[in-house]
Amino acid sequence: MSAGSNTPFLSIRDVHKHFGGIRAVDGVSFEVSTGRITGLIGPNGAGKTTLFNLITAIHRLDKGEIVFLGERIDGLRPDQIFHKKVFRTFQVTREFQQMTVLENLMIVPPEQVGERIWYTWFRQGLIRNQEKEIQDKALEILEFTDLIPLKDDYAGTLSGGQKKLLELAKSMMADPELVLLDEPGAGVNPVLMKKLVDKIRTLQETKQMAFLLIEHDMDLIMSLCDPVIVMSEGKKLAEGTPEEIKKDERVLEAYLGGQYR
Repeated sequence: MSAGSNTPFLSIRDVHKHFGGIRAVDGVSFEVSTGRITGLIGPNGAGKTTLFNLITAIHRLDKGEIVFLGERIDGLRPDQIFHKKVFRTFQVTREFQQMTVLENLMIVPPEQVGERIWYTWFRQGLIRNQEKEIQDKALEILEFTDLIPLKDDYAGTLSGGQKKLLELAKSMMADPELVLLDEPGAGVNPVLMKKLVDKIRTLQETKQMAFLLIEHDMDLIMSLCDPVIVMSEGKKLAEGTPEEIKKDERVLEAYLGGQYR
């Protein structure tokens, strides 16, 4: 990793995004540290996914700064954000349904030499060697995520939970510094949910990967994330440890609805 274990390496600084008269993100500031799993919660319409879209350049911010590893990234394109080692998943998984699980992983690494027409004619040995390296890495990741028995299945045939695991596997193929997970638990059964949580925690502990995740499952958030950031009506409402968030009266009023009273 490029930063120390507790160094804030993603900084969201007074970020604003308006859509007409709607203030989707309204002056939000917080930091994400290397090797931490940071939770982002809030009611529907709080601005969480819009904030993810700003970090990954799907939307352009109206005001503020987004700094990653000491460099402003809010003026970059989505592909440039990806090359900065920031990987993002979506609420609805975006697998290539007519490709196998293994093939879905093998297309992730950027700048593969086989993509260059000249090399397909004159550097076939180089292409074969790189493809073997990528395949070996993909198979190792499929073993880690327990998807290896499904490697030759079409990705479109996977269950919702298996597709979430596939998204995590794809993120690992990109060797990211930071992974943005948008509702990884949505539609996942309890067995696969436990597996997904275990894999995220293992990556955080063994590879010091940082995660920023949006999730509505409060049990998952409270057991996995520290710190937890709460958004409401486009603003940051609170930030703290899971125990602090459970006891915050503003959060209980705005979102948790007394679940932890």
